[in-house]
Amino acid sequence: MGIWNRVKSIFSGKNKVVKEIQKKNESNSLITQEKFDAGLRKSSGSLDTFVNNIAKKYHKVNDEMIEEIEETLLQYDLGPKACSKIMDSIIEEIKFQRVEDPNLVKQIIVDKLFVYYIQNTDINVDINIKPNTTNVVLVTGANGVGKTTSIAKLAAKYKNEGYKISLVAGDTFRAGAIEQLKVWANKLELPIFTPSKPGQDPASVIYNGVSHAKENGIDIVICDTSGRLQNKVNLMNELKKIDTVIKKFDPSQPCESLLVIDATTGQSGINQAKAFNEVTKITGIVLTKMDSTSKGGIILAIKDALNLPVKFIGLGESLEDIEEFNLEQFIKGLTENINL
Repeated sequence: MGIWNRVKSIFSGKNKVVKEIQKKNESNSLITQEKFDAGLRKSSGSLDTFVNNIAKKYHKVNDEMIEEIEETLLQYDLGPKACSKIMDSIIEEIKFQRVEDPNLVKQIIVDKLFVYYIQNTDINVDINIKPNTTNVVLVTGANGVGKTTSIAKLAAKYKNEGYKISLVAGDTFRAGAIEQLKVWANKLELPIFTPSKPGQDPASVIYNGVSHAKENGIDIVICDTSGRLQNKVNLMNELKKIDTVIKKFDPSQPCESLLVIDATTGQSGINQAKAFNEVTKITGIVLTKMDSTSKGGIILAIKDALNLPVKFIGLGESLEDIEEFNLEQFIKGLTENINL
């Protein structure tokens, strides 16, 4: 029985999160398992190798094996809090089942990793797009995490779904950010609002962009924001001002404030995310570079550190390589080569 089927059999009828995941997956047939498998191949290789090697190395479950499991999980970007809880659960299960065969421990490790995720987890990946109004999506994140590319991917995704889209270059701090976003806007044939003068206040740029979007019946306006973390006071003031400007047009906006995190940065990325989450209300995570050398465990670390849902996952370089985060397919893609 596969990992996801085992999880469902354990929690079926008992855990509403599993029911919500099943309902979500039944209603969303756009994402293919093949795409998740291909995108997560490097990430899954790390987990596959670890779990398979543990069982090969030891002939019997012992304290040394337990210590190695814990040391390796810490290297898997889980973070100390998640690692501690998962290890407690693994040890408890081993003792309860009186497990001595290392091959059986493989199943316990995988089960506990992902059962941990679904417990008390917000799995709502929907973007709150309202009909017959202009929806504002703010995108934040530290420099270098793939924020501008993620904006382009989201714009392409929603344009292909039939929405009228515009972009706003609200990152007036980083050199090159405006030009980079203009290149993407031209490729996608989308309107973009940029500063009218060097050093223009980001809030005024976003005001102009949202104003034009309202006047022209734009469905979704995606706004870039500064990625600076050197001075959180300035960043907080800037984001608060932007939020105030947007609410002049519609008190219910922005509909989403998405934080972009580079999955390959591990705990460093989590620390950056904490800093942003302290200064603005984040509604969801865009996790980039999951097709690279990320270790996958960052998904669990995000849960512990931020208590926010991962809403999108980046699985490649092309504009089409962004998908709504799908837990079932993530589990299958990350564990496909573990010999259970």
